[in-house]
Amino acid sequence: MTIFGPVLDVRPLFRQERQELLALLRSLSAADWARETVCPGWDVHDVVGHVLNDYLRRISGSRDGFAGATFANDETLPGYLARTNDEFVRAARQCSPELMIGLLAHLGPELDRLWGTFDLTAPAALDVSWAGPGPSPAWLDIARDYTEFWVHQQQIRDAVGRPGADQPELVHPVLDTFVRALPHALREVARPHGTAVRVVVPGPSGGTWHAVSDDGRWRMAGDEAEPVGGTAATITMRPDDLWRLATRGITVAEARRRADAQGDHALIDAATALLAIVA
Repeated sequence: MTIFGPVLDVRPLFRQERQELLALLRSLSAADWARETVCPGWDVHDVVGHVLNDYLRRISGSRDGFAGATFANDETLPGYLARTNDEFVRAARQCSPELMIGLLAHLGPELDRLWGTFDLTAPAALDVSWAGPGPSPAWLDIARDYTEFWVHQQQIRDAVGRPGADQPELVHPVLDTFVRALPHALREVARPHGTAVRVVVPGPSGGTWHAVSDDGRWRMAGDEAEPVGGTAATITMRPDDLWRLATRGITVAEARRRADAQGDHALIDAATALLAIVA
């Protein structure tokens, strides 16, 4: 097992998440498509264009082996992504909502077929930088894309005041993916071997996860019982607060205010700075 914990296979969920998104988009008025979202400078139309870009980029890269846009001189990964995402979103403003809905509906099954060809335990096509440096497993790469699509759908729903896609079977894998960033979030805090940090999310969408100190680094625990070194810190957060913290829909300070945290303050501070986007 890697530091990221047990394999999480989200592939069966893409179709359901996409059906929820398409039903939402088909119900929107012209005014809804122009509503501002939490993404700076992007309205609903722009967020949909960004999701379409994700579909196209993944199929082009993972299916067709096409490298796509190249890095500019001295460009960082966050800078590269910000630039290329903005370029596509600007171009997509020429596309009608109907066209973008049709493209998502057409490309989605092709993307599903692509996921089915992956060996989940093989190295990822695209490493998950927010989970730490070094190689990521394919299952985490795929789960990262699932969270990307689900979170952008929620941002659209927030903008137009339409809650949904909040069934436990859709939400739990998002939270489960985001907590895999805990070893990276805790990396600067050294503790004795076996020391554990527990994250608890109550409710049907939630669960309990442990990150454990292991020979100078942190790893996600598997399904074993209580970690042998004892739990040094416990953080309890609502599902909505956890995913918004991980994507910076709320600030770290606000997430800490809403959480119930007990134990080692340094571990609590590190864990509640968890980030699951490239920034």
